Amino acid sequence: MAEADPKTAAPSLDAVRARIDAIDAQLLTLVDERAGLAIQVAAAKAAAGDGAKFALRPGREAQVVRALLDKPRNAARPSLVVRIWRELIGDSLSRQGAFHLTVFGGRDSGRAVEGARLRFGAAPTLRQVAKAEDALAAAKTPGGVAILALASDTPWWGRLLAEPKLKVFAALPCLAAWGPLSALAVADVDVEPTGSDLTYWVTDAAGSAQSIEAALGRDGVAGDLIAEAGGLKLFALLGFYQPHDERLARAPGRLSGVIGAAPAQLDV
Repeated sequence: MAEADPKTAAPSLDAVRARIDAIDAQLLTLVDERAGLAIQVAAAKAAAGDGAKFALRPGREAQVVRALLDKPRNAARPSLVVRIWRELIGDSLSRQGAFHLTVFGGRDSGRAVEGARLRFGAAPTLRQVAKAEDALAAAKTPGGVAILALASDTPWWGRLLAEPKLKVFAALPCLAAWGPLSALAVADVDVEPTGSDLTYWVTDAAGSAQSIEAALGRDGVAGDLIAEAGGLKLFALLGFYQPHDERLARAPGRLSGVIGAAPAQLDV
């Protein structure tokens, strides 16, 4: 029997473990350096008079993560990349000022909490509430983010029509591999287009979802119903729409409006 070529033979287990240990040490050094840079960012913002401003920038975060997912990889799955960078970003935000999560999970609070942690990491404090209005109230406080389940009989999203400062800025989960849309994140933040977005629009139109979608389609707007309760309907519109878009002003419904926008799922 021919002997294995030492140039092509598989490395020993000890050699692989040694390489893993070396990489872990390098990763720790880089993670520690990154955390230190977050502290410097906070100091620079304070010096510029922006220290009290919420550091959350969902549009930039989405662009950063998408750029990472677009880079060549041999083995790292999208879920691994997203989880690592969501933890890094969440830790950075927590170092730059107030940052806390309030979760209204409806009938499946565990799923909502899991989605919140996957999206925002372990750094921000998290509490659960039994009422959607309590979560929305917490989102009005400095550094507040509300995560609210869609699988609920409570049309909490309709209340955002009367809360112009609060906006939907993220849809959970952010990866299609983690399941279908189950919750939305709300905060007092600026919402910007990222190049691949869904706009969330509420209407009290009495017609069927199909008739409303058809009416939107005739004006060049593609939308899908994602929730309905209390005489209100919530649609996800493909693309980024401004609140005063003329096409939406012509859409069915006497009481309607845009309540925010969020990046589309990253691995669709």
